[in-house]
Amino acid sequence: MLSTRGSPALALLLAAAVGACAGITMVTSDEEDTHYAASATNIASLTEVIQRNPSDPQAYNMRGTVLGRASRFAEALVDFNAAVGLDPNYVQAYANRGLVYRQTNKLDLALADYNHALSIDPNYAVGYVGRGMVYRQQAQPMQALQDFNKAISIRPDATSAYFNRGLLYQAQNQHQFAIDDFTTAIGLTQGQAEPFVARGLSYLVVGDLKAAASDFDDAVQIEPQNVNAWTSRGFAYERIGDKERAAGSYARALNINQTYEPARAGFSRVGGRYGQTYQTSNQ
Repeated sequence: MLSTRGSPALALLLAAAVGACAGITMVTSDEEDTHYAASATNIASLTEVIQRNPSDPQAYNMRGTVLGRASRFAEALVDFNAAVGLDPNYVQAYANRGLVYRQTNKLDLALADYNHALSIDPNYAVGYVGRGMVYRQQAQPMQALQDFNKAISIRPDATSAYFNRGLLYQAQNQHQFAIDDFTTAIGLTQGQAEPFVARGLSYLVVGDLKAAASDFDDAVQIEPQNVNAWTSRGFAYERIGDKERAAGSYARALNINQTYEPARAGFSRVGGRYGQTYQTSNQ
């Protein structure tokens, strides 16, 4: 088994990559009622809807969701406040406001909104996922685990519940449980790099280097600008002994972020030279 205690490089990589994964909110069809892209055109269109229907809480919730995706959090909160003001039992609006509070690190307010949503609808799986993520950020793993389990019992196709439960297991060094959950998340969603990165990290820890490299291969195909995926891929190929692909992967990571220390350290370890071209594909 590959131990992080005996590998400072792996420990550094895990700390950086797991931290990045832990902040991810996977957007999947089981989580959102609105699917508007975060564009100025869609915001303008939804504003017109609100102007025509100023007493429609759903219109405010929809625009708030799009504003939140655009990281316009203050404006999103105004819309969610309007939505719950018009309909005090609007479960989705409370959960969406809770998400904005969580993303802005106002965890107590986020927890209050998720609790309120679940008091209205005790079978709202999205609420349990969101609250579980807050508990995980607050270092309350047992409460988080209970919420992720509850979400899965209500919605066996709740991708984010599996993904976040996997991150929880991973943080507790229960890597086989983590791998199982990431595998389920991968099977339930398409076009998401994060479950592949997360599963690959657990494969690294248990010493299955080929499986790890395969997951990172998939991750960089899905999301070519993912610095964590390229760096993790570099480490996997470094451990396999393929310094060419390792150096190429680290170089790709550095092209994305020149100051990313795990990539800089890895590139140095494998003897990478700036300005040199490296093979990165498996062809």
